[in-house]
Amino acid sequence: MKRIGIVLILGLWTVAAVAADLPAQGFGFHIGYAQPTLRLNSSNATYPKDSLVNTTQLHGFKVGVVYDGSFIKGFGTSLGINYTFGTSNTPWARKLSISEYPQIRTKMYYHSVEVFVDWQYKFEIAKETYLILYTGPTIQYGLALTQKGQQDNFGIVSAYPEGDSNRFKETDPNTDLQRLNVTWGVGAGFQYKRYFLRGGYDFGLINPYKQKQFTASDGTTMDRNTRGRLDQWEIKIGAYLWYSE
Repeated sequence: MKRIGIVLILGLWTVAAVAADLPAQGFGFHIGYAQPTLRLNSSNATYPKDSLVNTTQLHGFKVGVVYDGSFIKGFGTSLGINYTFGTSNTPWARKLSISEYPQIRTKMYYHSVEVFVDWQYKFEIAKETYLILYTGPTIQYGLALTQKGQQDNFGIVSAYPEGDSNRFKETDPNTDLQRLNVTWGVGAGFQYKRYFLRGGYDFGLINPYKQKQFTASDGTTMDRNTRGRLDQWEIKIGAYLWYSE
């Protein structure tokens, strides 16, 4: 996994070095909606081994800086750095099966930084107006994936510390996740003069679990491999502060 990250980082540096000599270039910023989606399988034998039955959709935003350059006849690259935030709530559920209240739920918060490089093709549909198709990898590093428990006791909401955890520092090996993720994205966009709109989907390429196999309650390794993906929907609007053709 570390070798994959090193190769991708070297690839980003190479692209940046080549981009320095491009005839059409721009540097700017973007902000937009992000939906990181964590898909995991289960240690429960009632589910198929490879079925990603546990899905958590986080809704939030991303903000970042971007460099854009064209090689020749519309072919080029777009690379940059993002900060991504996402949050989600589980439904309220009974704490005790014999009583409606109290009820508990979990709020999840996700923070990450990303380095992305997209290979793209721009074609002009009107003067200074372009459609864009792109694809490429993103390296994500999770800063935090925290869970905060809440308890509702007849309308009075308070903290429920038993539900608190950090999935990147979890003591349970069956729920502990790794910080590094690599995705491959596809998307499309629109550019008018210095302003642009881009959106797409990133497919996770790395198993999010730290453990390769689930662990039983007695500490023995189970005959069930861990599986999962950290995907992401995104749509961004932005502007180039500097642009030359």
